[in-house]
Amino acid sequence: MNQILQGAWIIPVLPLLAFVIIGMFLHRWPKWAATVSILAIGLAMLYSLLVALEVFSAQPGEVFVMAVPWLNMPGLQVNMGILIDPLSTVMLLVVTIVALLVQVYSLGYMEGDPGFASYFAYQSIFAGSMLGLVLSSNFGQVFVFWELVGLCSYLLIGFWFERESAKEAAKKAFITNRVGDFGFLLGILFLAVLFGNLDYATLEARLANYQNLAVLIPIAFLLFAGPIGKSAQFPLHVWLPDAMEGPTPVSALIHAATMVAAGVYLLARAFFIFSAVPQAMLFIAAVGGFTALFAASIALVQDDIKRILAYSTLSQLGYMVMALGIGAMTAGMFHLMTHAFFKSLLFLGAGSVIHALNGEQNIWKMGGLAPKMPVTTWTFVIGALALAGIPPLSGFWSKDEILLGAYASGNMLLYGLGSIVAFMTAFYMFRLIFVAFFGSSKHDRHAHESKPVMTVPLLVLAVLSFGAGFVGSPLMGNVFAHYITAPGVLHHQPNVSIMAISSLLAMAGIALAWIIYQKQAISHLSLRRRWAGVYQLLYHKYYIDELYARLAAVFVDGTARVLEWVDLRIVNGAVNGLAYLTAWTGRTLRYTEDGQVQTYALYLFAGVVVILISALLVVYTALA
Repeated sequence: MNQILQGAWIIPVLPLLAFVIIGMFLHRWPKWAATVSILAIGLAMLYSLLVALEVFSAQPGEVFVMAVPWLNMPGLQVNMGILIDPLSTVMLLVVTIVALLVQVYSLGYMEGDPGFASYFAYQSIFAGSMLGLVLSSNFGQVFVFWELVGLCSYLLIGFWFERESAKEAAKKAFITNRVGDFGFLLGILFLAVLFGNLDYATLEARLANYQNLAVLIPIAFLLFAGPIGKSAQFPLHVWLPDAMEGPTPVSALIHAATMVAAGVYLLARAFFIFSAVPQAMLFIAAVGGFTALFAASIALVQDDIKRILAYSTLSQLGYMVMALGIGAMTAGMFHLMTHAFFKSLLFLGAGSVIHALNGEQNIWKMGGLAPKMPVTTWTFVIGALALAGIPPLSGFWSKDEILLGAYASGNMLLYGLGSIVAFMTAFYMFRLIFVAFFGSSKHDRHAHESKPVMTVPLLVLAVLSFGAGFVGSPLMGNVFAHYITAPGVLHHQPNVSIMAISSLLAMAGIALAWIIYQKQAISHLSLRRRWAGVYQLLYHKYYIDELYARLAAVFVDGTARVLEWVDLRIVNGAVNGLAYLTAWTGRTLRYTEDGQVQTYALYLFAGVVVILISALLVVYTALA
């Protein structure tokens, strides 16, 4: 095996080592902490580029695995190792590039924060955990890093723990993901029991000849529970919008390249399991399609700039999951890659605005930012155009491949749903832009362009948002699909009609947003009054959070009250009753201890009498 690939284990180790060094030695020197963190992820990115050169110069589909025994017992073998193929290589590049740019950007955004060193320590372990997950060669190792990613999200979402909202958001993310992870763990355990091995390659080989679909169905559904939680699919989507309580660079990392990407990556990595179960594939596609439409509709009316982007992430993740469900794994991973670049650009752009406005996040209190923040404005517009799928930006190529996959699969419901979401995406993104950047100024703060340490990452991401999609376009021979493929993966030739329709829908969404929010030919306030019921339903996110809070109050709190009664009345009653009996016995027997010799002689005489009577009864019984 090539020496570069043999040493690929160093990629996740570098940021994890940075976390240890910062945590143990550099808390009092925050600038050194940031330097170590950025240097570690920078070296990890350079090594990932070397790995990419090796992998993409090899034959498509070639896999490099290096493993050592981890757990070996009768009926079960689990290894620890790395798996390098085009799929994991793409994820290595995405994670390291975005993480590096986010950390550089954080130098400006987090400047002066009292937790500066801790922040970079958490960033390092977050990136290291995700890189470890990407390189893992088996489900057991994946689950370890999967949980580490969840822990890191808890630490970073609740980073400003002095805020009550941040603490609650961190707990919400952690608890919600435990629900999905419980099902995921059960699926892994069933695989271990059924096949005695958790390695991807071994499982794929054994599943090739496995015919018992009735056993695979529950396993596939349980494994999908993990991505439902991590990638925030309905109904476990509720944690992701609240994750906005963390620092904005954290939001960029979570929403673009780490936590939410983990679920989609797992679906692609374990595609050989899901594709063997048609029922699971249909369910995956349905959940993804519904989540895409559900989240996009909520984003139409939100006022918080970060929440609009959060619901956009939910919607785009739904696109990716839907693509995997219809068998278009290549399209789903292609969109994951392009989305990582333009969504991190949008979040960092939003962070630049929030930073300039001293924490203001309501778009209706912004306006007039374009002339004051030109770099932030136009890079944000590029990110929005990519997200809307306007040609020739990266989102156009990846989104259209998903729509083409839905159309070619014959599922016109999902194709229609995806097309509607494309229109809605363009509308809500340019609603945000026309109000916040090009609308009349509604704030008295002196907005100004951010420092170069923040704007340079925006420019780099803008370039990637524009050009990254070409690697999967017919202009470059669909290089992405040439390497990212697997048995059963559907890939179709470009369809000009599909491209034209989706582009027209996106431009129609932009035009409608311009008419309402820029030209103001239609009053958005009158629309809000006319459709007040619909507006309130969308603004309050279909009241899903309130429903969960009510269910928690009824079931969780109700169960707690029942257990409290059992504890106080039964458990404590039994314990207290035994204590009372012991005390009563002691109080009664103390009267037998009076220190009088004649009393003790009486007890002795009574004892002799009892013994004699007992002996006589025994003798009488024996003679009778």
